[in-house]
Amino acid sequence: MSSKRLSKLTTALRNSGIETLALNPSPSLIYLTGLHFHLMERPTVAFFTTDSEPVIVLPELEMLKLRDLPFEIKAFPYGENPAEWDKVFLEAGQSLGLKGKRIGVEPLHMRILEFNKVKAIAGEAECPDATQVVGSMRVCKDHDEINAMRSAVGVAQEALKATLPSIKIGATEKEIANQLVTQLLRHGSQPDMPFAPIVSSGPNSANPHAVPSERKLQAGDLLVVDWGAAVDGYISDLTRTFAIGKVEDEFSKIHQVVQEANAAGRAAAKPGIPIANVDIAARKVIERAGYGKYFTHRTGHGIGMEPHEDPYARGDNMQLLEPGMTFTIEPGIYLPGRNGVRIEDNIVITADGAECLSDMKRELRTMD
Repeated sequence: MSSKRLSKLTTALRNSGIETLALNPSPSLIYLTGLHFHLMERPTVAFFTTDSEPVIVLPELEMLKLRDLPFEIKAFPYGENPAEWDKVFLEAGQSLGLKGKRIGVEPLHMRILEFNKVKAIAGEAECPDATQVVGSMRVCKDHDEINAMRSAVGVAQEALKATLPSIKIGATEKEIANQLVTQLLRHGSQPDMPFAPIVSSGPNSANPHAVPSERKLQAGDLLVVDWGAAVDGYISDLTRTFAIGKVEDEFSKIHQVVQEANAAGRAAAKPGIPIANVDIAARKVIERAGYGKYFTHRTGHGIGMEPHEDPYARGDNMQLLEPGMTFTIEPGIYLPGRNGVRIEDNIVITADGAECLSDMKRELRTMD
């Protein structure tokens, strides 16, 4: 698989006009090579060109990871003395003749530590944004990738089901989040989860990216749970909202509106249309109900190896949907100081429509 992807990368580089791609430990590096490294004080950078085998600069202690790769890669290992590292990076650059050439990087992943090493190799040449070079390859998932994501959805849903008994009046957001993490691991998620679960209640649920707190669940709260699992390097990202005891009629109403908006977004998703249409369809439902100003974010984002990647479901994004694209549909209504609702599902575009990978009930469920 990696050899095929490296061949496609060569074509993508030629089409982009970028002569060389430099990647530090990141999902794109894993996607292209299968090599896993964690970010630490010792820099690791791989270089990909259109006419040479890949080159990687890495700590000596990581060399065993290069054994049995299905492609050739030239390694430039270094020891523990930081004073020697620049010399090794320069030797790697000289082996590829990189001085003065444009070396593309991924700004969301390339740290200053590694970027300075790359700039020293490039000399006065620019280092353009190469996000779309690999992104264009990753955006449409193949059969194996979609199956991994389907498994990640299944793990997440089963984990939340096992957590439901913990959702009761008096429990804290942190207690529920901790139980959910435990259940995610028990049900098969990789330890490196896509993100820390969001468990937010009452006024906290009106903050889309709230952090679980010591707040205790109270009767009349809405509880937003946003969580996901990772399987074989691919992730799920789901949200469901619960009622804690009896809630005000308006809170039941906004949940119904969000549920209808979620359904409208899912119905709009199909190949050949701009992903903007998905956002517009969901947003219209919320605006017609009079809550448009309380829907404060885009309708969704791509998922795969990362919890946020292309394509993004914004009303101004005219990117056309293609089979294999995977993304979330997650409309919400957030009433400041009161309560909030979000319902999120994971979608894959098919040849003639869209498949929803998640099927956990979306109706407002009351927990006591």
